[in-house]
Amino acid sequence: MAPARQAAGASGSHHQHPVQHAHLAALLNPTPRTPPLPSPLRRRHLPLSPQAASRLAASFPPLPLLLALLSALRLLPSPPPPRPFDALIRAYASLPSPSLAAAALAFARSAGYAPSLPAYNAVLLALSDASLASARRFLEGSMLRAGVAPNVYTYNILVRALCARGRREEALAAVVDGDMRAAGCAPNAVTYNTLVAAFCRAGDVGGAERLVAAMREAGVRPSLVTFNTVVNGMCKAGRMEDARKVFDGMAREGLAPDGVSYNTLVSGYCKSGCLHEALTVFSEMSQKGVAPDVVTFTSLIHAMCSAGNLERAVALVGQMKERGLRMNEIAFTALIDGFCKNGFLDDALLALKEMRECRIKPSVVCYNALINGYCKLGRMEEAGQLVDEMEAKGVKPDVVTYSTILSGYCKIGDTDSAFELNRKMVKKGVVPDAITYSSLIRGLCEEKKLGDACELFEKMLQLGLQPDEFTYTTLIDGHCKEGDVEKALSLHDEMIKKGVLPDVVTYSVLIDGLSKSARTKEAQRLLFKLYYEDPVPDNIKYEALMRCCRKAEFKSVVALLKGFSMKGLMNEADKVYQSMLDRDWKLDGSVYGVLIHGHCRGGNVLKALNFHKKMLQCGFPPNSTSTISLVRGLFEEGMTVEADTVIQELLNCCSLADAETSKALIDLNRKEGNVDAVVDVLRGMTRDGLLPSSG
Repeated sequence: MAPARQAAGASGSHHQHPVQHAHLAALLNPTPRTPPLPSPLRRRHLPLSPQAASRLAASFPPLPLLLALLSALRLLPSPPPPRPFDALIRAYASLPSPSLAAAALAFARSAGYAPSLPAYNAVLLALSDASLASARRFLEGSMLRAGVAPNVYTYNILVRALCARGRREEALAAVVDGDMRAAGCAPNAVTYNTLVAAFCRAGDVGGAERLVAAMREAGVRPSLVTFNTVVNGMCKAGRMEDARKVFDGMAREGLAPDGVSYNTLVSGYCKSGCLHEALTVFSEMSQKGVAPDVVTFTSLIHAMCSAGNLERAVALVGQMKERGLRMNEIAFTALIDGFCKNGFLDDALLALKEMRECRIKPSVVCYNALINGYCKLGRMEEAGQLVDEMEAKGVKPDVVTYSTILSGYCKIGDTDSAFELNRKMVKKGVVPDAITYSSLIRGLCEEKKLGDACELFEKMLQLGLQPDEFTYTTLIDGHCKEGDVEKALSLHDEMIKKGVLPDVVTYSVLIDGLSKSARTKEAQRLLFKLYYEDPVPDNIKYEALMRCCRKAEFKSVVALLKGFSMKGLMNEADKVYQSMLDRDWKLDGSVYGVLIHGHCRGGNVLKALNFHKKMLQCGFPPNSTSTISLVRGLFEEGMTVEADTVIQELLNCCSLADAETSKALIDLNRKEGNVDAVVDVLRGMTRDGLLPSSG
């Protein structure tokens, strides 16, 4: 019935076809009033142009159309043009049903006309999008067995189809030692780029790098697409130093980075919290004549808002408008979220008003940001009203919406409303997640209902929800406050076993619990397993936490280091640092930054200066937060020469034009001995992203 309807529908539209194809329309729809076929049919009417073939394929089912074309070909007084069916085969391949294209190709072959290799590839591509198994059958049956020699494009289609389905190893095997090599087809840049992209998408950046090396060995030059793909993969993996090296390698290969290259790097730095580096790339971009676009500005605005630097975010919005660029929903949402997180709800509502004036509809993410703003200020009724507005405007509240309000109730001590909202969200078909349960557990702990919190925790585990470090830290804190440090440490060990790494808050809570002056001797014996009545010696006071250095992962140990430093326990922090050296771990700048800052706070400026020098010797740039602490400490100790050197080392890391005024101010105040002014300017530069502050 479908072909009949299609043919019937075509009868009213065939007069739209050009005159030179009237013969085909006449064969398909003969009527008494149809003009006779051109006599003789001239060669100029064939082959069909791609445009004409597309119109005909969209109007007629294959069999009548192909038969008409075959009849028309037989009317030609001279030999037909080469491959007359190619245009129709390719036209059917572009339609949603790839089987029509395969049928058209089979018809052409049965009529004695050999389709071209591009026609075969068009059918293969259409089949591969729909079914990998069908594509393989076509390749092996209709092509290889029929003696049609595939080319590199043929195999690129197969590689692309395998990679799209996550079967990258199979795709790699087909290229390296499989069908492609056997057929004598050498992979080209497209082949390698497809594989590199697949490995990067899967998070296997090392595999992508090996592919680029193999690409070079095969004599295939990496293209701009190759570099951009690898840079993107490294950025997503948080390997920003390596991403920058690959980016810089483009120029050595004679390739000029484009907007995609710069945007990828800017976004990577922004997501890693490296605002200075992001602004440096942004500055380079303009110097190289690559115009920043909406994507560039959106990344920077989002990063500045996340860092709480709303002044700089608003300035970027101004720059964006000066360039004639319109803010998109993501940029507006980032700005609204930044205002809300910092308590500037009125500014957020003004941004929302401008967003609506631009005819941009707020998404669920935008509404969630506003709801969070109301909840932070304890305006729970207005937060609930926003949910009603969402539903009225057809925006469905999600688990984040409800969890945000639920958390807001818990923070003001209204756990009854929180649990009532939890029941309401379940009724509406929104399944609570780990964050929902974590908020409820926190609310119960705040009300000193530790037993209920533990029951809810067990229910969470039974539902297969994975607690995060926030959940564990909340319970650890609850047990510490109840004096049950053994249970707190047990939870610490459990979270590490489950792959949930403690953060600095977790260790701060545990350190507080361990150092309570009201600790009973019984609790001390339970904790340290010391079966004698003497007080716990100072040198093993934190042995329980120090032991984790021998079994925990790098991130967790850095968190412990930060925890000790925050509490002023620098002897313990130094021991953690030494344990990292003993394990031959590759330390990063953040470790040194924590130690410098901690020793400065503890008054040991010489030790802090020593760590600063070690950090520079290891090739890490100065971290502004720790370096500012060091500068103040050195001035207070009267070590002005050393302070001047440290300041200069920090300023040498900044080449941004925006920083010149700040540098001049620092120089002036330094000469006048105005330490507070120097520190204030340095802090302002850090806030504005003019100095490196990561770690």
